[in-house]
Amino acid sequence: MLKYVNTAVVFQEIPDEVTLAINIANCPCRCPGCHSHYLWEDIGIPLDTAAIDAFVGKFMPDITCIAMMGGDADPKGVNLLAQYIHEEYPQLKVAWYSGRLRVPPVVCKADFDYIKIGPFIRHLGPLNQRTTNQRMYRRKDNGEFEDITYRFWKDVPPQMTQIA
Repeated sequence: MLKYVNTAVVFQEIPDEVTLAINIANCPCRCPGCHSHYLWEDIGIPLDTAAIDAFVGKFMPDITCIAMMGGDADPKGVNLLAQYIHEEYPQLKVAWYSGRLRVPPVVCKADFDYIKIGPFIRHLGPLNQRTTNQRMYRRKDNGEFEDITYRFWKDVPPQMTQIA
C-alpha cells in the first residue's frame, strides 16, 4: 500500500507546470546522500483515490500536474493512481519520480506525462547539474518519451529549451 508523508505545491520539479508533489514513504532505494531519509520509513497516510480526490478538491484549479515522488516499493500502485488521475481529472498532467534505473515492466509508461528515473548519486548531482545520472522524460503527442533533463540546467541557451 502506498503511503504519503506530506505534499507541497512546487514550481521547479516539472518544467512549465504548477505541480502538487506528493512525497511517498517506504522508499526501498535508500540512495546514499538522500535528502529525505524520513521517506525510507514505512510511515504516513494511505495514498489512494480518496486522497487524490481530496488533493484535487483542495488545490484545483491552481495546479496543472500531480507528481508522485517515490513509490518504488509499489510501482503498480503508482501506475493505478496515474490511470485514475487521467480518467477522473484529464486536465491534469501526471508525473512520477522514481529512484530506479529503469521503469519497471509492471508500469505502463503511457499512463504518465513525465517520468524521472535514476537514483541520487551525490558526486553526480541532481537534475540541475549537467553531470547528473538522473533523467527527466516527457511524453510527446505520438506517445514516445523525450529526454528533457537539459531544461533543468541554468546555462542552456534559450533556443534549446523551445520546442519547434
